[in-house]
Amino acid sequence: MLNWLDFKSIKRTVTLESVLRHYQVKLRRSGRDQYRGCCPIHRGNGRDAFHVNLARNVFHCFACGAGGTVLDFVAAMEGCSLFDAAQRLQSMTGSTPLTLTPNRKELVRERRKVSSPLNFKLTGIDCAHPYLAQRGIIEKTAVDFGVGFYAGPGLMHGRLVIPIHNADGELIAYCGRSVDQTQPRYRLPSAFAKSEILFNMHRASSARDNFVVVVEGFFDCMKVHQAGVRSVVGLMGSALYEPQRHVLLERFRHVILLLDGDATGRKPSTAIAQKLRPHCQVRVVLLPDGVQPDQLPAKDIGKTLQASANDD
Repeated sequence: MLNWLDFKSIKRTVTLESVLRHYQVKLRRSGRDQYRGCCPIHRGNGRDAFHVNLARNVFHCFACGAGGTVLDFVAAMEGCSLFDAAQRLQSMTGSTPLTLTPNRKELVRERRKVSSPLNFKLTGIDCAHPYLAQRGIIEKTAVDFGVGFYAGPGLMHGRLVIPIHNADGELIAYCGRSVDQTQPRYRLPSAFAKSEILFNMHRASSARDNFVVVVEGFFDCMKVHQAGVRSVVGLMGSALYEPQRHVLLERFRHVILLLDGDATGRKPSTAIAQKLRPHCQVRVVLLPDGVQPDQLPAKDIGKTLQASANDD
């Protein structure tokens, strides 16, 4: 007769962190309680395929599809059943489940320098610059976002600067937007990887909504925020990269895609929706041809989102 095992107790008591250390899995930090690296299960070459959330005690490999709790991980590593995995976890320390003192430094092989907070903050920013009014951004919104014209020295001289924060609200970069015909139109520090970050994520998270509106650009994001929708993030492009997807799914269970009303917006909307739908509710808002969210008046942004909600 099989011995009875309390799966819930094991999953609650045994940390995935301790088991990863037992199997000597080396991962890199990618956010608060987030780690990633090569998959130890299928041993593929995908450098960022294997994702771990230590706070939730779960893992997922986006290459081989493996995922779940600490029991699922041991079962996959050992090629055994969940019952056998539970027995092995208990046998590691005798009759009680494996518990080890957390030591997250052992999981970290490197920290991404791009996510490091800046050790400076630009001053003398003009939040009332005429270019902002041309784009439909009122001064209060500009002040809230810290956006304005910068006449000081350095890489951002003579540009409209847009502060970029990580999900924890730490300032990590500035983007400089040309206000004339100077190229490039947008200038970012060479070490900054925008695929790692969702613009305005720290404000969207603090809004405490169960949904988030996803747009493409900085001004799209500010205009939707200005229209009264606080839970909005910007891709800083038209693609959703894996680190961004991971951050979205960690916080939200309902995503509204409000990308540009052209081919470069509609095609990515379909691709992004396919990536998200297995894990959360997704609604795609289709704008008229050639229309971008930042070109809509505030009242029309609200109506567009509401009309789309009524179509669900």
